[in-house]
Amino acid sequence: MSPVPPARPVRRRSLYGYDRAVERLGLVPVAGVDEAGRGACAGPLVVAAVVLPLGRGSEVPGLADSKMLSPAVRETVYGKVTAVARAVSVVVVPPDEVDRVGVHRADLDAMRRAVARLDVRPGYVLTDGFAVKGTDCPGLGVWKGDQVSASVAAASVVAKVTRDRMMAEMDERWPGYGFATHKGYSTGDHQRALASLGPCPEHRRSYVTVARVMSHEQLWEDTG
Repeated sequence: MSPVPPARPVRRRSLYGYDRAVERLGLVPVAGVDEAGRGACAGPLVVAAVVLPLGRGSEVPGLADSKMLSPAVRETVYGKVTAVARAVSVVVVPPDEVDRVGVHRADLDAMRRAVARLDVRPGYVLTDGFAVKGTDCPGLGVWKGDQVSASVAAASVVAKVTRDRMMAEMDERWPGYGFATHKGYSTGDHQRALASLGPCPEHRRSYVTVARVMSHEQLWEDTG
């Protein structure tokens, strides 16, 4: 059995240090996987898998955990990642599927599908937080993976930019909720809009913030 890196890696000076440690073990190419929208109460769950070139001199300028980048910088880094990546795949899970199977299972299933859809077969898969079983290659869940692995950071940027673009389009289709601003997360403005307008088809009915509004609506109907 091939040796694998520790589950909780020591922070390195370079975002690429962890990926290159895996590469030195011969477990190539390395794929990073991450998601966007897991905690949102509206909109899709988006999972991305990315295989970066990891040789010296192949670093993506500005690459970092997507949460640490401004929207404008994320868009720029997204373009750089997709231009140099050996392979990129994206899986979009609609809200009704999240409701049907649960967000954790939906996340795991989407990660497996994202890895399977890559144009190159990974030698190792790094994921943010928890390992994904069921792929045909070894892998490891890395604590704060989007902060210590270039491949996972790249996947986080691709997933986040893809989802943000979808939420901006959704804002035009379902105006009034502010999807372009809060991206479907449970902000105060979103909750006030949800209470006023009720849920739209893009809301996740299994999430407590949406279910609470629906129960209030049902109560009014029953007592009206």
